[in-house]
Amino acid sequence: MKETIEIRWHGRAGQGVVTAAATLADVLSSEKDMHVQAFPEFGAEKRGAPILAFNRISKKLIRSHSQVYYPDIVVVTDPSLFGMVDISSGAKDDAIFLMNTTFDVSLIRERLSLGKRKIYSLDAYTIASDELGRAIPNVPMVSALVKVTELMDLKKFKERIKVALGKKLRPEVVEMNMNTIDRAFKEVKEG
Repeated sequence: MKETIEIRWHGRAGQGVVTAAATLADVLSSEKDMHVQAFPEFGAEKRGAPILAFNRISKKLIRSHSQVYYPDIVVVTDPSLFGMVDISSGAKDDAIFLMNTTFDVSLIRERLSLGKRKIYSLDAYTIASDELGRAIPNVPMVSALVKVTELMDLKKFKERIKVALGKKLRPEVVEMNMNTIDRAFKEVKEG
């Protein structure tokens, strides 16, 4: 892992993007020598409006409290944002892109001029719909992010996220989310 990783999340209000960033921070905060931040950027947007959320993950104390302008990782939770917002703005030359999409990744790469950057994709809507009965992509996207970055192994991640989700959700909903994690780890692929 780099000394500090900065992540920018693109999504729509009501999809759990802010919750995804906070959940990632919650899960990673218990790691030894790991410092994390999670924060949103939004105003009085209505449900469905484009929003941003951010994470910083570092081996040293984080002193920056500004928005992430030059992300190492860009996560896009809604494919309808392609072409609507500039998801590659400020992204580093070696940035990783993780996208919730069923579109052909090579076409996305070309259309968004992403060059040789790594792109990973999964169909988080289908995973969430199948396992939860609702197309909320946040847990599958967090899971895929942990998988592609190797921030934590599956077993430890599931233990920690179970505790994090248990703070907000009923036990049966937490268990359904465990299935989304397994599927996201299995179904995320590099494009």
